[in-house]
Amino acid sequence: MTETANAPSASETVQQATTRRVSPLIVVLLVASAALLIASMRLPWWSITMWAPQYPQGLTATATLTAIVGEDVPEIDELNHYIGMMPLNEAAQFERSISIPMVIAMAAALVISIWPRNWLRWVLRLPAVIFPVFFLADLKFWLWYAGNNLDPSAALSSTISAFTPTALGWGKVAQFHTYGWLQAGFWLALAAAVLTLLTLIPLRRKGRTA
Repeated sequence: MTETANAPSASETVQQATTRRVSPLIVVLLVASAALLIASMRLPWWSITMWAPQYPQGLTATATLTAIVGEDVPEIDELNHYIGMMPLNEAAQFERSISIPMVIAMAAALVISIWPRNWLRWVLRLPAVIFPVFFLADLKFWLWYAGNNLDPSAALSSTISAFTPTALGWGKVAQFHTYGWLQAGFWLALAAAVLTLLTLIPLRRKGRTA
């Protein structure tokens, strides 16, 4: 009888779980991750430069989350037109259309995830962890798609076979040498992913609240 009387009720258990102290370190990591994601939105994420004898200074295109930009983009599109390759900004149109709302939602989810103590925190934090991986996979897909779906009716289509531009590092397409690499926006998102991942590592401490 005494043990039953002293046992906490279901409502008290819930209240204790919801009022448990939030680790200041977890708060700092999650807020920092959210800030890094927001900062990445307007920065370049990837770029590629192409050199050829007629373009010794190189032609550069830069990918942000919403567009392919750069003063050389029209020239690159004109060259691509002759071999039947799609204009750069026709790639990943759906992804680019939802990128900004998606990043804002992920940043908000990180802040909201400070309070849940159950599986919900994983649901709210994991999108930020996988986002850089998704970006790389999507980039690779569209490079493959653009180079392997050439218009056979293009003027110079017979002079080049299907190809996949090199996403990271040095590559070669016809007479062009290329170099592609990740830019500041991606690195900020990757830093956010690492910080978020740290908050999901169990802390074997008394009263841990991650």
